[in-house]
Amino acid sequence: MAGPARGRRAEHGAGLSHHVIHGYRRAFRVEGEGPAILLVHGIGDSSATWAEVIPGLARRHTVIAPDLLGHGASDKPRADYSVAAYANGVRDLLGVLGIERATLVGHSLGGGVAMQFAYQYPEHTDRLILVSAGGVGREVNPVLRAVSLPGADLMLSTLRLPGMRGQVGLFTRLIKLLDTDLGQDAGELLDLVDALPDSTSRSAFISTLRAVVDRRGQVVTMLDRCYLAQGMPTLLLWGSRDGVVPVHHAYGAHAAMPGSRLEIFEGAGHFPFHTDPARFHALVEDFMRTTAPADWSQERWRELMRAGRPGSTEGAPDPAFDRAVDRDLREASERSAT
Repeated sequence: MAGPARGRRAEHGAGLSHHVIHGYRRAFRVEGEGPAILLVHGIGDSSATWAEVIPGLARRHTVIAPDLLGHGASDKPRADYSVAAYANGVRDLLGVLGIERATLVGHSLGGGVAMQFAYQYPEHTDRLILVSAGGVGREVNPVLRAVSLPGADLMLSTLRLPGMRGQVGLFTRLIKLLDTDLGQDAGELLDLVDALPDSTSRSAFISTLRAVVDRRGQVVTMLDRCYLAQGMPTLLLWGSRDGVVPVHHAYGAHAAMPGSRLEIFEGAGHFPFHTDPARFHALVEDFMRTTAPADWSQERWRELMRAGRPGSTEGAPDPAFDRAVDRDLREASERSAT
């Protein structure tokens, strides 16, 4: 749920392919050969955000990185920008490319899309790698909550007025100098202004944001379905100083997703794969090498659904489970505070 990578991205059109799906032009990048890895970017971003990690991953894998509808070089129509619609779009792109199964790597909003894809299409999902993912808690940066409010388009349009970019640049440099968590991603925040050059782009951005965030925080959460991750190899990667989706969400998701792995990038913000692309690449390669693709079966899925969350009765809310997640969140918050 953040903007594109400042100084770390490919040229806007470099390496892009295009295909018209359901009447809309979709942009995407494909590189390499081998088991498929699909990289899903965050809100306001594009496939270019993965520029530093695609070449390494493509040595052993077929890497697909789409520009989600409403983002990058893809069309920006008046359309459904929900997480479920994005998951459908990912499925359609894989179908066009003739790819049956893939490991989903999702950053921020893309993490929510990856989880939704795994929920809707488990038979097409080998593994999940969630990077500073949305959809695993309610809390989100107040700036995103504010942009979800009425009048956001007018507010965003003022950022394009002469001289405003300089003012935004001063603000981002200030929060970086003050060593705030949000300041870790100051460059990416500044580029968000450039990623919304016209009313069409702003409208798509706001529609996407309002599908997942309101004035109280994140609307969509997968925590109630995380028990279905049993048998789905899952890796969580987070920056310890994420000012957009706080790191204690990582600990909560880790507790809620049986068998998941958690790796924290100390000192990193919302883009750990920008802060330390070599470590990101090494962790992804190790995870791919040491885990087998999910062995999904309809019978197993049905069993999990009928059993509900651990300790619950026929899928009813489980207070003990909720208390355990809350405890992990509190402990993580205390650790980050110290």
